[in-house]
Amino acid sequence: MESLTSKIIAGFILVFIILQFFGPDTSSPAADPSKDFIVNSQPPEQVTSILKSACYDCHSYQTNYPWYSNIEPVSWWLQDHIEHGRDEFNMSLWSDYSSNRADHKLEEAIELVEEEEMPLPSYTWVHGDARLTPEQRDLLTEWFSSLRTKISDNSEEN
Repeated sequence: MESLTSKIIAGFILVFIILQFFGPDTSSPAADPSKDFIVNSQPPEQVTSILKSACYDCHSYQTNYPWYSNIEPVSWWLQDHIEHGRDEFNMSLWSDYSSNRADHKLEEAIELVEEEEMPLPSYTWVHGDARLTPEQRDLLTEWFSSLRTKISDNSEEN
């Protein structure tokens, strides 16, 4: 029995080592800085800080990969979250969004931040600076709401 257990453990270790050679592509596409959410919306400094620490890693092409992103299979799980986040709301492509789509993305962002679904709890476990206080949540949602108003006003003028 002890021999079988040793073989199983050795097998798991071997598979783990082999997996390290097959990580996902973590390169980001070249991004046009003029399309960026912060560049286009010009939030106050405090909001910019929140966006950079709590949103940009998963919702832009400016991802800062942590050390554990080099460990398989964690990197696949992490990359899947990032790709999904970019698909839902990519702050690096903000100016490509129509007024209606931008308004909808902001509406969703407000809801997810208010309901404490964003940033993801699994992200904040290891990124303490991304944990939002109630005051930061209020600030972010109020600013998103004001941006929605600006977008609405601008689309009515055109």
